[in-house]
This record gives sequence, C-alpha cells and structure tokens, in this order.
Amino acid sequence: MMRRRSFLCALIALSLVSSSLLAAKPQSEKEPIAPTEVIKLFNGQDLTHWYTWLKDTKYEDPRKVFTVHDGMVHISGDGLGCITTKQAYRDYHLIVEFKWGERTWENRVDRTKDSGVLVHSFGEDGAHGGIWMRSIEAQVIEGGCGDFIVVSGGSADPQQPLSISAEVRQDRDKEWVWHKGGEKRVFEKGRVNWFGRDEDWKDVKGFRGKQDVESPDGEWTRMDVICQGDTITNIVNGVVVNQAFDVKPAAGKIQIQTELAECYFRRVELWPIGKAPKAEKPAQ
Repeated sequence: MMRRRSFLCALIALSLVSSSLLAAKPQSEKEPIAPTEVIKLFNGQDLTHWYTWLKDTKYEDPRKVFTVHDGMVHISGDGLGCITTKQAYRDYHLIVEFKWGERTWENRVDRTKDSGVLVHSFGEDGAHGGIWMRSIEAQVIEGGCGDFIVVSGGSADPQQPLSISAEVRQDRDKEWVWHKGGEKRVFEKGRVNWFGRDEDWKDVKGFRGKQDVESPDGEWTRMDVICQGDTITNIVNGVVVNQAFDVKPAAGKIQIQTELAECYFRRVELWPIGKAPKAEKPAQ
C-alpha cells in the first residue's frame, strides 16, 4: 500500500511539473500574424504580449530584470536573455523607442551599452548560446544601431534556413558594410554594419562615432524595422541605415534583449505596411 501511495504521489508531482513547464512557455498561433491595424506590443502597463527567457533562470525572472514602471519597460541589464512575443508576426512595420540607462554589468561594465531587437525569431528558446532564439537582429548598441546580425546559434536545419542577403562593401578593416548598389552577398552568420559605422569604433562605454544618427546617451532614439515580404529595412531616427533582402525566414517572433546594459523602451508597436507614422527623431 505504501509503495502504491508513493508511486501515485510521484505521478502527481511529475504531472504538476509538466503542467508548470507547459504554462511557462506560451504557445504561438500556427500562422504568423500580419497586422491589419496597429498592435501595441507594449501597452504601457504590463508585458501581456511577452514571456521572459534568461540564460541562467530560463522562464523565471527572480532578479526582476524586466519590469514595467512609469509607462516604460525597464531592462536592468542584470543578465543575458530577452523578452519574447507570444505570437509570431509577418509583414509589419515595427517601431520602438528606447534610451540607455546608467548601469552596465559584469564583463561589460566598461564596454559599449548593448541590446537589440531580434525579428523573425524561431525554434527553441536559448538556441544561440543558451540565450536567444535563432533570428535576425536589428542591433541596438552605442555606435552600431541598425547593424544586422544573423543570430545563427544551434545546429543548422535545412528545413529551417536562416540567412540574409545585402548589398555591401568592405571597409578598411575588412568588415562588411551596407552599401546600396554594392556587391550582393549572402550571410548565414555574422554581421552587416550600418552604412556609417565608424571605422574607428571601439568597444568602450560611451562611444559615439562621427556619423552616428542615434540620439546621444540618455535621450530617446526611434528605430523602425520594416519587415515586408523577404526584405528588412532598418531606420534610425528617420535615416535608412541598412537593408537586407532574400531574408530567410520571412516571419517569426520578436525578441528584445538584455545584454548587460540598462535600457528603457517606451514604445513597441507593429503597424501594417504603409500605415505607420513618419519615421523621425522622437520628442524627448
């Protein structure tokens, strides 16, 4: 009798754990959503549209890395991970407005403040180094806002290709830079710098390049990421800074990173293609 009771208790415990894990990772709809009207992914009050993933604590956020107050998403930067949309999306004009906080952490305490918006995210949470889903990043970093990074971690799956193509040139340091009309190349990993990224860029806190179009530290920057079919266009404060085509995949979830730097987001919206308000530097 005791053995049977113990077995039943173990079964119940396993069932509860399984239910908890299933609840922790929200399931998305099978078909990506193309907005027909504006979708406010951040409503100014909570993270209803999102779930959390951190490298060390997975779907839990015991350190409160992601909180909402004063109409903003506050990302403390204390860790590596992201918030991820519960749904997948396609054919949209994404608008985010962000600014940097003061604090940086761990091995990036004296390095450039770093974050990012990852689109067309798919597969397993944490596939890239235990941190992010496979995706295409619109980079948010001091001096490099608008760079593309192909977040290609995990094993390549021919059934789920991940790549972008871009017109590029090589700079003095042999890095690939977006250059309209330049050489067409396919990128299955690595990055494509925005057109004006400073060749003397240094990974030091507070770096600002000669041509940078993002707002100075502590001011709001608007970044538009237009995902139309298999093309992505990055716009920073009204300036087109980068573009990719033949993007694979052409839909997916959206992630916003925590990457050891404090930052704030006050606006995260998806607009139908051609319906978004004019891209320009936001009011402070």
